[in-house]
Amino acid sequence: MTMTLAKLSPRKGGGLNFIGNLVKVRMSADDGNDGISILEHRMAKGEAPPLHIHRHEDEIFHLMEGCMRFEVDGKTIVAESGDTVLAPKGIPHRFIVESEEGARCLTIMTGHDFGSLVRDISSVFDSEDLPPAVAPTPAMIEKLVAAAAQNNIDIVGPPLA
Repeated sequence: MTMTLAKLSPRKGGGLNFIGNLVKVRMSADDGNDGISILEHRMAKGEAPPLHIHRHEDEIFHLMEGCMRFEVDGKTIVAESGDTVLAPKGIPHRFIVESEEGARCLTIMTGHDFGSLVRDISSVFDSEDLPPAVAPTPAMIEKLVAAAAQNNIDIVGPPLA
């Protein structure tokens, strides 16, 4: 039996500025045979994506630091460090980071859709710090909605407040 081992991502260094979040691609869907991707997100307090639906991918959040409130299919779930939350494909969901220190989580998906969205609208950010917070402009929102639709993700409502 032959085993192939590969270190897929660095432990230190920057990542991607994904709308004011620091995202590190820990494993791309192209790295293995099953199409699994793992993205590490660092987010500031108040980070809240719009209500959205992934057409082809379950979205799994594993919270490593902080506290996040999720709404999945209209139900509220509060997650803290060590908790895992599933947002099944086809089900509307959103979250908000509630802890003062922000949050750090892994997002685990099977497929390319979310990883492609992140790459499509992010810029390289070579720092361990969070990118500067920016209030979304209408142009940024339009770009996000278009990129999401192109990657089989439907934005269907506002963020949590």
